[in-house]
Amino acid sequence: MEGLKVLRCGVLSVVKHDYLPRAVAAHSRFELVVVADDADQPDWVHERNQLFADEFSVPYIKNVAKAIAEYDLDLVAVSSQAERHCELAVRAAEEGLHVIADKPMSTSLSECDRLVDAVYKNDIKFLLWNRNYLPSVIQAKEAIDSGVIGELQAVHVDFYFSKDAGPPKGTRKVNDPPIDWLERQIEAHTDGSDGGVGVQPMGELQIEGIYPLGYIHLLTGENVHRVFARTTSHFHQANVDNNVDDLASVSLEIGKGIVGSLCIGRIGAASHPDIGEIKIHAIGSKGGLVITEARPEVSIYYRDQPLSEFKNERIANENDFLLMDDFARSIDTDSEPILNAQNGRDIAATVFASLESCKIGAPVEVFH
Repeated sequence: MEGLKVLRCGVLSVVKHDYLPRAVAAHSRFELVVVADDADQPDWVHERNQLFADEFSVPYIKNVAKAIAEYDLDLVAVSSQAERHCELAVRAAEEGLHVIADKPMSTSLSECDRLVDAVYKNDIKFLLWNRNYLPSVIQAKEAIDSGVIGELQAVHVDFYFSKDAGPPKGTRKVNDPPIDWLERQIEAHTDGSDGGVGVQPMGELQIEGIYPLGYIHLLTGENVHRVFARTTSHFHQANVDNNVDDLASVSLEIGKGIVGSLCIGRIGAASHPDIGEIKIHAIGSKGGLVITEARPEVSIYYRDQPLSEFKNERIANENDFLLMDDFARSIDTDSEPILNAQNGRDIAATVFASLESCKIGAPVEVFH
């Protein structure tokens, strides 16, 4: 890294999980210099931003434009409420700053389109956070690219993760009010079970769909053209009360005649001994492969171990570092990162088409 510029990063809101700005801070090519947000945000937003700024000994500025103007930034990391992702990213792009944004890209496809336009208009780099550098995903891609299974014909991803989301389905009493989505997400932050942080309720397909669809995009190199989906609220009362899914299946028609599918769900902590059932299945003209996403991993057991503690730990997982390495390389060489704005927009289009398919009970075209 000697001789390469250290890139100055501003964090535009850090109210969701803070893995994204932490990954920026952990890489030697990047330096966190300020946290910023809009002054009109609610108190809980400012409290989380201030805590993160204090931990990293950087100022917190309640004025995004002021932070951009005064801190000589090269890029920003956006980890706000989901419906603000594109708005903050566009404002940064229009100032010529590179952008890393948390998932989902947005709660609106038109906002994704607006961000894609801003990225190209201002010639900046954009990375949508993903898991495509997990060791198992890299191994799957290398195996497919090597031709060992022949020409890829079909791909399926199971993405069931065993996290809770508040009270189980069926526990709300007759006179109890429905669970408020945002209040539940704010409360859940303490134990890490928050997911779609924001005012607008989101199901797991919208929140987490970027991950399996990101795998499928990486492995096929093609866009999804048509989908057929089914969703339901099967596990969690918050999802029932807000009419959003916690379990979904999607059939995919992909470019080059490839077919695909995915099953996704937040299935509750009691449903699986590990983090969940997450696997990649690929079928080619000469054979097939099945790869467990969580491996390599080790299992750890000891006396008086808390029941809530995961027994299995991933090892050799450098996904966050490799994403930041990839983003630095894309800036240095004027190349595209592993999941850019157009890729993210196309994945969002697949998600929104899937949700529409579920509503009408018929296949839906995905427009790119």
